[in-house]
Amino acid sequence: MVDLSVKQIEKKLIHRLAIILSCDVSSIKPEAPLHTLGADSLSFVELLVFIEQEFKIKLMESGLAREDFRTIRSLAQCIGKALA
Repeated sequence: MVDLSVKQIEKKLIHRLAIILSCDVSSIKPEAPLHTLGADSLSFVELLVFIEQEFKIKLMESGLAREDFRTIRSLAQCIGKALA
């Protein structure tokens, strides 16, 4: 997993979010705020569980802050740093 680029991480996050939100992958832009995509607290929790399982990151210990979860892009950048 360590060899993933930020773009690859973004792609995985977008794909999972599309599944969670039951929408088309093309409708999810990486720079769009998550709340504008229709993500609610339950879908957010589903995304967090996916991140922990897919990237083997313990979110409580990762140092990720609330602002890191603003967009898919910011989240992918932070996951990339955590994997480095």
